[in-house]
Amino acid sequence: MSDTYRAAVCTALTGPDSVQVKERKAKPLKDGEVRIAVKAAGLNFPDLLMTYGKYQFRPDPPFVPGLEIAGEIIEVASGVTALSAGDRVMGGSKGNGFAEQIILPESAVRPLPTALSFAEGACWHGAAITAWHALNDKAELLGKETILILGASGGVGMAAVKLAKYKGAVVFATGSNDEKRQAIEQAGADHSLDPADPDLAAKIKELTDGKGVDVVFDPVGGDLAIKATRSIAWGGRYLIVGFASGDIPSFPANHALIKGYSLIGLRAGESARRDPELAKRSETMLRKLAEEGVMRPHISHSFALGDTAAALEVLEQRAVIGRAVINIMP
Repeated sequence: MSDTYRAAVCTALTGPDSVQVKERKAKPLKDGEVRIAVKAAGLNFPDLLMTYGKYQFRPDPPFVPGLEIAGEIIEVASGVTALSAGDRVMGGSKGNGFAEQIILPESAVRPLPTALSFAEGACWHGAAITAWHALNDKAELLGKETILILGASGGVGMAAVKLAKYKGAVVFATGSNDEKRQAIEQAGADHSLDPADPDLAAKIKELTDGKGVDVVFDPVGGDLAIKATRSIAWGGRYLIVGFASGDIPSFPANHALIKGYSLIGLRAGESARRDPELAKRSETMLRKLAEEGVMRPHISHSFALGDTAAALEVLEQRAVIGRAVINIMP
């Protein structure tokens, strides 16, 4: 094992242009940790936000972004019981993924499903667990119900489209251009819609015989969130997943009262930490779905480690459909 490795380092909080590939010195393992040769790292919107210092976790430069990885274990420390050198794994942390190697605690690492490539594994779990927790645990989406998925061409949105179809729902989904709407339909959406359409709510009402949708899945926020509430059915469920638009909406409480719908916030990672039994059940089901080919990530862009800055710029331009990945080691 080399004493040094390459990593994409954010050197200032000025955005992707500050990211440079640098040599870093490998650190020794502590008890309970594993060292992973990173084969692929998934890009997430928080990675971009961190380069501007705009994410809730705000590391000071220099730091290495990268929340999700997949690779092969090359070293284990004392106290590690379930993992061994040579294991194909995936894992996550608050950063350090855009690098040729990463050190993680054993608890943050899980075996890579055999059906997934390293690139797919680096882009799969975070989106899949968010969609599963939202539609299964929070909304309890039933077959033949209707759901509107906002931001459906993103990684989380596309995972939600695939899961909703798997559960038998009728899926309405938004995408901002023809290419994205075509990808959404290929993922299983019954109706793909333009989020900028001023008649969005009216069209959804028309397509649901005036009822509206039973569930809204919203990782976008902003003005689109308020528009989406006008398409919700009596007694519906509105899932607050995130704010990719950068704007946190203020929901009109009187509207929720009049239409009797519920606003439901969710944090899949935190729920798993607080409820280990829920985490185990979710993990078992997700691995089963992976082996069945359900919710495999759609990857529209692949980059080399040296192109990490360009990869983050593409993410910022919202050109990614599904997920983008950095392929780090062969």
